[in-house]
Amino acid sequence: MTVGLARLLAPKSVAVIGASSAPEKPGYQMLRAFENFPGSVYAVNPRGGEILGRPVYSSISAIPDTVDLIAMVVPPNASADVLREAADCNVGAAFMVSGGFSETGGDGYKRQAEVLDICRKGGIRLLGPNTSGFMCPDRKLFCTFLPAATKLRKGSIGIVAQSGGINITLAFLAHEMGLGISLSIGIGNGADVGVTDVIRHLAEDEGTDVIAVHLEGIADGRNLCETIRQTVTKKPVVALPVGKADLGGFAESHTGKMMGAFDLTCAALSQAGAVVVHSTGELIDAADAFSRFRLPPKADPGVGILTGQAGPGLLMTDRLRSAGISVPTISKKSQADIAAMLPPLTYIKNPVDTGRPLENFGDVCVSLANDDAIDAVLVYALYEADSVDFGAAIGAGIGASGKPFIFGTQGVKSDIGPLVKSVRSAGAVGIASPDRVANAMRALVEDAKVQYRLGLPPQTEPEIPDAKLSAKPDEANVKDFIESWGIRTPRRLRCNSHDEAQLANRRISGPVAVKILDANILHKSDVGGIRLDVRTGKQLEAALEAIDAIKSSTRKKKYLVEEMAPPGLEIIIGARKDPSWGPVVLLGLGGVAAEAMNDTSIRLAPVNRNEARSMIDDLQASALFGPYRSAAPRDREALADVILAMSSIILETAGLREIELNPVRVYAEGDGVIALDAVVLR
Repeated sequence: MTVGLARLLAPKSVAVIGASSAPEKPGYQMLRAFENFPGSVYAVNPRGGEILGRPVYSSISAIPDTVDLIAMVVPPNASADVLREAADCNVGAAFMVSGGFSETGGDGYKRQAEVLDICRKGGIRLLGPNTSGFMCPDRKLFCTFLPAATKLRKGSIGIVAQSGGINITLAFLAHEMGLGISLSIGIGNGADVGVTDVIRHLAEDEGTDVIAVHLEGIADGRNLCETIRQTVTKKPVVALPVGKADLGGFAESHTGKMMGAFDLTCAALSQAGAVVVHSTGELIDAADAFSRFRLPPKADPGVGILTGQAGPGLLMTDRLRSAGISVPTISKKSQADIAAMLPPLTYIKNPVDTGRPLENFGDVCVSLANDDAIDAVLVYALYEADSVDFGAAIGAGIGASGKPFIFGTQGVKSDIGPLVKSVRSAGAVGIASPDRVANAMRALVEDAKVQYRLGLPPQTEPEIPDAKLSAKPDEANVKDFIESWGIRTPRRLRCNSHDEAQLANRRISGPVAVKILDANILHKSDVGGIRLDVRTGKQLEAALEAIDAIKSSTRKKKYLVEEMAPPGLEIIIGARKDPSWGPVVLLGLGGVAAEAMNDTSIRLAPVNRNEARSMIDDLQASALFGPYRSAAPRDREALADVILAMSSIILETAGLREIELNPVRVYAEGDGVIALDAVVLR
């Protein structure tokens, strides 16, 4: 068990501070929830008396025993005094129900800071304030004011929720599905004990097979992700982040606007190894699957689909393939074996459509599961009275292959309840609708991919050059800087006059781009500060005069005359120091439509080569990297080099807040990439 949490999560004695004889009050309900706790339970209230057959002590110091955990059901203004007494009495941990602390702002911050200071000086681990508590059914420990929680089953799912309400919601959702929990805990304000602390505890807990996490806000994202990265080497982590509609503060560049807080959180959690979901139902379904199975590491696991009806099979196939999960064609031998068992005109390549479940359904399960391309199997069949014994059929598939099975069905609850129970007894996951079983399978497969990715050997990072970035860099300065990091840019000349620009045009000898040089103009195209495909001296003069008309911060206009680059696939690569997450890197479709397309992939820096490659694969437009139609494959490795360089730049460059390359043109394999524009924010 994690050092420091033993007296909170495995106490031998507890005391309810603010115990009440009034059944409608939390102090009564909290005490009632401890009725079956095998350790010592004490009630504390200055009024004394007796509650639920227990003597009531006037204070903590009056208890004739050392108390491990106090459950505080007292007003916020009384909390500090209670904790001071608890510290004097060597109490190990405290749980605070009441609100009125940091969540209220103003004086609430001061109250929370005060109680935290008392706890730290007194060696007390504090859960809350402002939370519903926690439940450990295996220890008959229900530290909550909801007595119904005592009915929760013990099991291997660990739940960590920042919200006390979501903590309770998830615990009861699991219960409704017949699942058990090892721990379900609401963090509340997280003044002391936070999500990261509990994940570390559950990572070492032998009774926990999977950790389900709900997140509303992340104060120390880097620490959380490192904890998750270490945890997933032992057991899977499923994360439900909240806040999709909150984009946070915008930075001034495209990169900042495209790195919404929610997208960045999801990307960081995935990079760390968590399976990210987007609803409480998905979270519990995934936890259910992981409590029974965990696929071994594999780059691209294949899923077999067996259905008694075509429509659900199509839905599950679509859901999985849309998530980038392989539903491979099974071997000719497997097809022949299955074809011999089924009526003609059924589809057997994968998905396998039986038409309707027949008596040989179990044999089909075995043949599909034993195919070398299949790592896990989805089965869906509508309930039919006196039909196939699905428990036996799926049990045969599991027994023959050792591979995970997830079963879905629909029907009247009273009918399918025993069916699902039978399937679960056979060792499979039994859920319900086609989309839910597909979501659960997605979690298993993504976790296998994560394990594979995290197990790859580390890659060599770019060497750090001696080049420095000027205090107020314009585009020419920035391009000189990124060239020192190995990023290719067009040939160019800085010009201080029309005459110098004309000379530069003749030296470059070919079509040129003419740009305004002004460190304060981030997006030159927005102000007409770029003229493309300039060929003649007359065209150049017209371009310079147009640029001269632009309002700028410089007393005298400066120009950049640059060689035109050949056409190519345009992407954006940005990096910035996020206030919460620190250095991050973004890749997306580029050009002037970058924000409109919003096709991006994000990673926390440092980014290794494997992660750089996966960023390219993550894009919805990854097919454009080819081969695509008649186009040759694009130079993915050269693009990965630029991603690595940008990761190192944002990490190693002092005073750099943000850097953006847009567009970067990606050419055919072997022809490299070139950055056409570059801006920085300091």
